[in-house]
Amino acid sequence: MRTAVPVSCACLLLTALPAWSNGGGSMSMPQRMPEVRQQSPADLARSAYNDGVRYVKKADKAQAASLEAKDPGKKDKQAKEAQELYGKALDSFRQAASLDFTMPEAWNYLGYSSRKLGKYDEALAAYEKALSLKPGYADALEYRGEAFLGLNRISDAQQAYLDLYSGDRGLAGKLLGAMKGWLATQRANPASTAINLDDVDKWIQERAQIAGQTASLTRAGTAASWR
Repeated sequence: MRTAVPVSCACLLLTALPAWSNGGGSMSMPQRMPEVRQQSPADLARSAYNDGVRYVKKADKAQAASLEAKDPGKKDKQAKEAQELYGKALDSFRQAASLDFTMPEAWNYLGYSSRKLGKYDEALAAYEKALSLKPGYADALEYRGEAFLGLNRISDAQQAYLDLYSGDRGLAGKLLGAMKGWLATQRANPASTAINLDDVDKWIQERAQIAGQTASLTRAGTAASWR
C-alpha cells in the first residue's frame, strides 16, 4: 500500500529546497537599488554658477591683497593668483550660461570675470545679455559702467551712473568712486587719453555734491517723520 506523505511534511520539504539549492545558506531577498536622480541642465548650471562665485570671491581677495602689498614679489604673486582664479571663474560662468541661457546672474558674472581679465568686448556683450534678460539689473549696470571706464568711454560711464542713481544709490556711489579712481589714473598719465580731464573732474564733483545734498535731505526728512 502506498504511504501518503502528510501535507505538513511536504510543506517543510518545499520550504527547505531553496536553502539546499543555495548550498545550505539562508536565502536573502534581492536588494532594490536606490534610484539615482539625473540632474537637469538647470541644476548643472546652478552648480557651475556657484563654483564661479567661489572663484570670484577668492580672486577678489587676492586682487585686494596685491593692491595692498608693499613687497613687489608678493604683489606680483597675488596679482597672478587673482588672474588665474578669474580665469577659472570665467570658465564656470561660461558653462553655466551655456547650460541655462536664461540665467541673468551667470551672464552678469561672466561679464565681471571677463572685465577683470581685460576682455572688455566679451564683458560688454555679457552685460547686454544680462540686461536683456533682466531689464534694469543694477549690478549689471554698475559693472558695465566700470567696463566703459576701462575702455575710456567716459560718456557711457556717466550715463550708467545716471541710470543707477534713480534706482540704486549705493551702486551709483560705487561707480562714482570707480570714476574717481579712473580720473586719478589718467591724471598720472595724461597722454593716455584725449579726454578733457578737467571736465570729467567737474562732472564728478557736481554729481558727488548732488548726491550729498540728496542724502542730507533724505536724512532730514526721515528724522522729521519721527517727531
